[in-house]
Amino acid sequence: MRWHILTGEYPARGRRPDRHRGPMTAEHPTGGVADYTRLVARGLVAVGDAVEVWVPAGPGDAAGSAAIWNDEGILVHGLPDHFGGRSLVQLTRSLRAERGPHRVLVQYVPHAFGWRGANVPFCVWLGSRRHDAVWVMFHEVAYPISPRHRLLHNGLGVVTRGMASVVASAAERIFVSIPAWERLVRPVAPVSTPVTWMPVPSTIGVHANPEATAAVRARCGAGRPIVGHFGTFGALVRPLVLDVIPLVIQQTDANVLLLGRDSDVAAAALVDRAPALGSRVHASGLLSPQALSHHIAACDVMVQPYPDGVSSRRTSVMAALAHDRPVVTTTGALTEDIWHEGGVILCPVGDAPVLAAAAAALLRTPSYSDRVRAAGRALYDSHFDLRHTIAALHETDAQPVGLSAAS
Repeated sequence: MRWHILTGEYPARGRRPDRHRGPMTAEHPTGGVADYTRLVARGLVAVGDAVEVWVPAGPGDAAGSAAIWNDEGILVHGLPDHFGGRSLVQLTRSLRAERGPHRVLVQYVPHAFGWRGANVPFCVWLGSRRHDAVWVMFHEVAYPISPRHRLLHNGLGVVTRGMASVVASAAERIFVSIPAWERLVRPVAPVSTPVTWMPVPSTIGVHANPEATAAVRARCGAGRPIVGHFGTFGALVRPLVLDVIPLVIQQTDANVLLLGRDSDVAAAALVDRAPALGSRVHASGLLSPQALSHHIAACDVMVQPYPDGVSSRRTSVMAALAHDRPVVTTTGALTEDIWHEGGVILCPVGDAPVLAAAAAALLRTPSYSDRVRAAGRALYDSHFDLRHTIAALHETDAQPVGLSAAS
């Protein structure tokens, strides 16, 4: 099968999404949809498919059709604008030139396609692709609408719901990153269009290196256990993390290791709040995927609170499970039933003492920690591993373009 993957982000040739600060290299993970797209593209190439990725050109890329490069067997096209008119012309010409079986796979997040989250022309263009098999992965569906939001934000919520309706109507198959999105997509999609839950795997590969991991433990643990948190420390998650860390340190003799973008900013805020914790809190900042893997492996317990609860789109908790780390996390509105199977320790959102006590219990009882770690790895393998994503994309319920019913 030939795939044309349309995405707003892709981590290649020094590309960095606008939300990142500071220099980036191709070795740095950019997180979210960017790393997920590359992971899926590589998985498809590994099973023999041909993959072309279409993404807005970065600042250092050549303009137009010259912005093409090879990323380990994946042909990446840097589009001349952010899925604007010139990009759509280029995409149309390339898809018209296809003569064999092919699919268009859209990594859909409304704000990823420019126009401040309101790229209606792009969605209309997708709706016109009647001669292509358009498959859509909804990572997010639309901006929320709430009486608490400003009129402008609620207006964007209305527009993005209309965009999702157009895209869903055009899709031959629809995938959602969490079951909650199906409630938004199913009413606007044709009855005959399959809507499939496709959980997001870890975008951080396991790079086993005992020496590198031991070095992290020596530097950040100094003979103590290490409690870790991996994430981007956004405005909603950071307060939950900063509330629980002092309690973890009070209840255990562990040091804390913060991993991911802005982890150094979060650590500085914590130490500013409680200077006595300075020697017990460490932060990694941005790391290469290999180094990040070594740091995750060095943690004895991962504490991963989320305001809406753990869910199948949280790649940070997926990374912990893929690395056989026992996880303490939160249950909330978006938490699926599978998280109650025992693969993680679930705590109420906002209850920092309970989260800290759960982490302390894992550190005090190695046999308990081993059971949670094994259950978490089994949960990841049975539901979230990349092979499930690739298998879902190779299902033949829908007839791909270029294949007749007889063939």
